[in-house]
Amino acid sequence: MVERALLVGAYHNPVNRAEAVSLLAELEELVGTLGVPVMDRMLVHSREMHPQYLIGTGKAAEISERLKAEGLDALIIDNELSPSQQRNWEKLTGVAVLDRQEVILDIFAQRAQTHEARLQIDLARMEYALPRLTRAWGHLVRQGGGIGNKGEGESQLEQDKRQVRTKIQRLKAQLAEVRSVRSTQRKDRKRTPVPNAAIVGYTNSGKSSLMRRLTGAQVLVEDKLFATLDTTTRKVELPNHQPLLLTDTVGFVRRLPHRLVEAFRATLEESALAEFLIHVMDVAQDEVLEFHNTTMKVLSELGADTKRMILAFNKVDLLEDRSVLEPLRRQFPDAHFISVHTGEGMDALLEHMAELASGGSKVCTVRLNAADGDRLARLHRSAQVLQTNYNGDEVEILAVLSPLLQRDYQDCLSIQAGASGQIVDAPDSRLIDASIAG
Repeated sequence: MVERALLVGAYHNPVNRAEAVSLLAELEELVGTLGVPVMDRMLVHSREMHPQYLIGTGKAAEISERLKAEGLDALIIDNELSPSQQRNWEKLTGVAVLDRQEVILDIFAQRAQTHEARLQIDLARMEYALPRLTRAWGHLVRQGGGIGNKGEGESQLEQDKRQVRTKIQRLKAQLAEVRSVRSTQRKDRKRTPVPNAAIVGYTNSGKSSLMRRLTGAQVLVEDKLFATLDTTTRKVELPNHQPLLLTDTVGFVRRLPHRLVEAFRATLEESALAEFLIHVMDVAQDEVLEFHNTTMKVLSELGADTKRMILAFNKVDLLEDRSVLEPLRRQFPDAHFISVHTGEGMDALLEHMAELASGGSKVCTVRLNAADGDRLARLHRSAQVLQTNYNGDEVEILAVLSPLLQRDYQDCLSIQAGASGQIVDAPDSRLIDASIAG
């Protein structure tokens, strides 16, 4: 158990000092999420990257002496260490040495709840651990003989590596099965043509809070980095009565280990498959633009950066000086400035979501046989029904249909000229006429 940790951040270009300070502060939050007390922090400037310790030997020796003088039992470095660098640090200091990747992996391991998330984090941890096994098993170099114990066999280290590779293959196979099940679930959702959107953004920006406010879903809301890791999808009704499937995704973070992007692709691909995205940002953070760029970079890796997107700058209630919003308003003129906590700006955000969700929707007349209960029930469940008339064995329904519903009911519908699915609150003929007229 790590009880007293020293954090170290290294940067090589002086112009990156401010970013290094911010990253080190973020690392302290990450370590705090693990429940590890941070006793001290150090920011180290090294003119070049050294292969042995990442920084120069003189600075490395200084850090080692500081660990011993303060009686600390862990060194956590805010940079990615190679396996050899990690071994060199542990040999030099005699304490546990972690890098930013391992901290994030440990957080994910603690917080993963569903079977899928646990499989994904197990895979990421195995792939991280494989080249580092010598760190754990350096003393197990004995050789075991083959049949009859004649000749040299595998060392314990080689056996462990083989077992880890076998487990990696098994985890990949299990994840492939999970992706197959998820694909089937998506096909089932598409049979009921309800548009879907995904909430994305930097960790701790308020995504889960927005999800809870919009849908009433009892998702975990906590002021910690990576408070929730598992995807949650809930149905919400928008102001124009348009149903929408809303998905909360895992938050992003700077220097997110690439293996985590790969391991969590089955979860994050909800972003790539959504019809539009709601990108939530914490406007109270000084690095809000940097967080925006980080999220867009990860979305680009997933092929989701070209999706239609609503920008929502959250937590405006925490700002003492609202004038800081003006540059953001100029840079992002279509963005929404909201407070999930107080409800400020939420009405405009919902209207924007309704506009995107109903894109391509039209007011249509659908004529069905009264005995066709399944299609009638599905129409009432999935469309905005404006009026229903019964004529003997035939039911005539005036409704706002999405493009998918128009396709599925094309054998029995006629599209009203000039209609585009405007907001209609009641099945009143005057409102219907106004909607159809324009």
